[in-house]
Amino acid sequence: MAFNINSTLKMPSGFEIPVLGYGVYQTPADVAEDVTHHAIKSGYRHVDSATVYRNEAPSATGMLAAGIPREQLFYTSKIPPKSINYKDAKACIDESLKKTGLKYIDLYLLHAPYGGKEGRLGAWKALVEAVDEGKVRSIGVSNYGVHHLEELEEWQKSQPTSAAGILSVNQIELHPWLARPDIVNWCRQRSIILEAYSPLVRSTRMEDPLLVPIAKKHNRTGAQILLRWGLQKGFVILPKSVTKARIAENTKLYDFELDEEDMRALETGKYEPCTWWVTSRYDGSVARPG
Repeated sequence: MAFNINSTLKMPSGFEIPVLGYGVYQTPADVAEDVTHHAIKSGYRHVDSATVYRNEAPSATGMLAAGIPREQLFYTSKIPPKSINYKDAKACIDESLKKTGLKYIDLYLLHAPYGGKEGRLGAWKALVEAVDEGKVRSIGVSNYGVHHLEELEEWQKSQPTSAAGILSVNQIELHPWLARPDIVNWCRQRSIILEAYSPLVRSTRMEDPLLVPIAKKHNRTGAQILLRWGLQKGFVILPKSVTKARIAENTKLYDFELDEEDMRALETGKYEPCTWWVTSRYDGSVARPG
């Protein structure tokens, strides 16, 4: 598949999602507006925020201030782990709309599989209702392992189609040192979009002997190689940076391609997360939530 900065993927909901997103995790609220505005001016059309990031309002303001028509922009937020239940999730969605001033949110996710089964399914029901009410266009999950995905799928099968909702996205940590074939394969079999957070491995691998020769071969930065890997794997990639030069650099992904040898070299087979969150090992276990 040929990619360009305007490339999108169709979600099961029927809506398109830009394959390049600008992540604002850990972006301070006092700079979020400026850097998000810069990202949109640099060609991004997709902003990935969350309630727990505490920057929904400034990131949305920066996005809109760039002067791009709203229908060409894509905004994501997430229900925080402490609100994974029906009542709190409904309140969270309304609060996000109020904070951002948006008439609708393009994608709303459950941030993590906390809350126990009842809480998770209750929060999902709140997302389904938000879609029905026109507050949210597409819904999904984040940090879901296979057994939590199966829990949701089984519940959906027990519901009337109108009440089950459409699972469009699972956002998880994905990079060559954490390729997660179990989760990826499960989602792909159902055409669920995979979003890759921490695709740059938090810059901890830029001097890795596996990455350096591929970067030299293509005369690219290590970051560009990692992002291109994610694109060619079919993921939506969510790089984050508050450095304007790097924000722009991370868009320069479309005039080169990793060949089969490069992609094979990046198949490490390792399970080495770089984030606080460990979603799901291959046996389906989870580090934290019940």
